[in-house]
Order: sequence, then structure tokens, then C-alpha cells
Amino acid sequence: MTAGASHSKWQRAGLVFASLLLVLLTTGCHHKTRVSRNYPPPPPVRGGASSSSSATAKRPLPSYATPPPNWNDNALPPRDSSVEVGLASWYGPPYHNRQAANGQPYDQNAMTAAHRTLPMGTTVRVTNTATNQSVVVVITDRGPFVHGRVLDLSLAAAKATGVYRAGVTQVRIEVLQERAGVSPTGKWCVQIGAFQDSRNALRLQNDLQRRYSTAKVLEFQGPTGHWVRINPLGYDKRQAVAIADSMRTAEPDALPYLVRLD
Repeated sequence: MTAGASHSKWQRAGLVFASLLLVLLTTGCHHKTRVSRNYPPPPPVRGGASSSSSATAKRPLPSYATPPPNWNDNALPPRDSSVEVGLASWYGPPYHNRQAANGQPYDQNAMTAAHRTLPMGTTVRVTNTATNQSVVVVITDRGPFVHGRVLDLSLAAAKATGVYRAGVTQVRIEVLQERAGVSPTGKWCVQIGAFQDSRNALRLQNDLQRRYSTAKVLEFQGPTGHWVRINPLGYDKRQAVAIADSMRTAEPDALPYLVRLD
């Protein structure tokens, strides 16, 4: 065998070996790619779709949805205004730990609510008419001071009734019990606001002071702006209603609200 033939033979053998090596490498890489895509399945849903409704029905209420102490579900007061239907919202920060209308710090985690005209300390049941979720709360604050709304729930009460996610929704308010010794007539005032410019609030205060000589007119700053409050003589409700009905301001958003003080 010549040197040239020997060299050609080894050259052909090297090409065969290289081809076999390339096939093996290609097969190995393809195998690894298939294995890497073999992801584990997602974890199963707990309970399954068929048992979700029964599990929800049997789940106990969270601690914040339990009724406050010393309330009597059967003690409905004998008056026509024991039920009210309207829009409810909720409030939390930045009002948490600020003084509420009852003189105590507002606790967003307590079962409370704000209402403009119910006596302070009244126990009511609030029901979300869309979901039928209900909770028992105590009136500890005044508000909401937004046109068209009748109730402001605490953060905890809003979560218990589904108002938290909705933001604003229709509710049914049932009076269960009033605090002992509540006045049958009440103490009433008119609040006008909120003014973003304090000068407008002061101008209204000066004007009202001339128009209502028997009323005590106050200007104060709240979390949402400046407010003007008129306390009629003797805190009489009829006078307060008449003042609220006749009130007009230059700012369209500064509306009059009839408010019970006690």
C-alpha cells in the first residue's frame, strides 16, 4: 500500500468517526430538550368546584363580623323610620385613630359606622342588597358628607358586607336598638362644606351670622376641607331643616347637610 492510499484510508475513517460523533451529540441534545419541557402539573384546587358553595355556607364568620356586645336583635323600636335603604361607602385611613363624633378615637377595625341623623350609639344591621351579606354595627361617627350617600362603614364592617371591594353600594339599614336615655327630639345643626378655600368658608360664615342672629355659626377645618356649621337656637330640628332647605353656596360641591349632634 502506498503512502497516499494509506493517508486516504485514514481520512475516510476520520470522516466516518466525526459523522457518528455528530449524530450522538445531536441525539443527546434533542433528548435533553424534551425532558426540560416536562413541567410538573399545577397543584389541585382545594375542595373542588362542586363543594365551594357548601364550604362557604359552613365557614364561621370572622371575628370582626361578630355583633357588638349588649345588643338585642328583637328590640326593634316602634317607629316607621327603623328601616332605610340607600348608598353606603366606607372609610379607613387617614381617619384611623382620629377623634370621631362620639369623642372617641375612630378604630377602622371595629364594627362601627357613621350616619348623619341616627342617634349616637344606635345599633343597626346593615345588609348589602346585592350580596345579602349583613353585619351589626354601632353608630359612632357622623357622615358621610357626600351627596347621595347615607352611611359610611368602618373598614372591618365594609369587608364583612362586601362594600369594601365595591366601594359604594346599596344597603338596607335596620335599627335594632337605641342607647338608653336617648333624647326623643335630639340636638340638630346644619353643616355646609367642604370648602377648599378657607376664605370662601369665612365669607359664608360672616353672611350667615347676619342672616341668622339667633344661630351660632362656626367655621372649622376638617380632613376634607373647611366647614361651616350653624347651630340653631335650642338645636331645634325644624329650624335646622328650614336653614338647610334655604342654603345656597357659590361652590357647587359645598352642600348643606342636616346633622344630629347627640
